[in-house]
Amino acid sequence: MSGPAPVRTLLYTVNDVLRREKYKAALAVLKGFRNGAVYGAKIRAPHAVVMTFLFRSGSLKDKLKAIAKATYTHSRNLAYFVFTYKGLQALQEKIQGKSLQSQSFLAACIGGWLVFGENNNINSQINMYLLSRILFALSRLAVEKGYIPQPRQDPFPLFATLVWGIVLWLFEYYPHTLQPSLQSSMNYLYHDSNVWHDISDFLIYNKPRTAAAE
Repeated sequence: MSGPAPVRTLLYTVNDVLRREKYKAALAVLKGFRNGAVYGAKIRAPHAVVMTFLFRSGSLKDKLKAIAKATYTHSRNLAYFVFTYKGLQALQEKIQGKSLQSQSFLAACIGGWLVFGENNNINSQINMYLLSRILFALSRLAVEKGYIPQPRQDPFPLFATLVWGIVLWLFEYYPHTLQPSLQSSMNYLYHDSNVWHDISDFLIYNKPRTAAAE
């Protein structure tokens, strides 16, 4: 390890602390905060760039501010949640002297209420993303535990049929019930494709350049 002596000493001290088992639970909470912030930024930034430049009007400055705000919010919330979840989980395990399934559930419930309980666009997207995953997981767990019988045929085609049938029915007749970003995507796909004036907005652009600039 090269560098000035004070720096080497500091790094040695820090690495020594990081290797000590008695600090592991607390340090895991801190690293969880770090990982939450990094992962949230990695996930949100590309999505925000695509959605903003596809569907948001306004100046470049406004678009960049929107991207930065969405990325910061997602990164911050995920970091706060991981910190809260791991901290409460470690605290319960220390108090009860062992690890229990209920500790994970309770810690996540409290973290979800504190961090993701505010009804905004970012939290709504994250919560709905998780909802679809846990419904799949609970269905598989119910089969695994024997609460429902193993399907004789793959249920995925039926699942896809109902998902697409319901979402397009809602979009066409009750669009206000859908999340705004989903409305924007579906408008682009299903309604904007009904309108054109010439080859420019039929094939090259979605809308006439004059209309897109307004």
